[in-house]
Amino acid sequence: MRDTLSDEDLMARFQAGDRAAFAALMKRHLGGVYNFVARHTSVAMAEDLSQEVFLRVVERNSAFKHEAKFTTWLYAIARNLCVDTLRKMSHRRHPSLDEPLASGGSLGDTVRDEHPSASAERMAEGHEAAGTISATLEAMPEEQREVFLLREVGGLPFAEIAKVTGVPENTVKSRMRYALERLRGGLGDEGEGVA
Repeated sequence: MRDTLSDEDLMARFQAGDRAAFAALMKRHLGGVYNFVARHTSVAMAEDLSQEVFLRVVERNSAFKHEAKFTTWLYAIARNLCVDTLRKMSHRRHPSLDEPLASGGSLGDTVRDEHPSASAERMAEGHEAAGTISATLEAMPEEQREVFLLREVGGLPFAEIAKVTGVPENTVKSRMRYALERLRGGLGDEGEGVA
């Protein structure tokens, strides 16, 4: 039955003490939040930060007002956590094994073999494409990258992105258009299918 309830209904049930409603919300949105956080920070940090997002949902559940969509509120929490985390990282004196590399991934990722049975050629092609995409995303202005990630990874509509970022919807659409143009340019001929 919980599968048929809206996010807002599940949140209302959770606020009334139904822990299973929170579990349903987490199951429904954990993947999207994880992907958003991973793209905004690093894959190595994504699991911990995603859990922190949902911990904040629990801690701040009374702050959720039912005038907004749950996903808008959830991704605002995720965005703010990413911004805070990146700000704290910029003050570190020594690089972390989790810190993103310019070539994509992290130092920790370079020593781990996640696909030992995959062919070396396919792995090289995949790393090259992923590196190109990561480098292109990293080179984007923060405002464009943020809108792109909220839209493509978070799956939020433009109106919700406008609420999360605090800018008009037309500005969000403009940033998305520029982000897509940069991505197409970064991918060259491979980017022809990017919509």
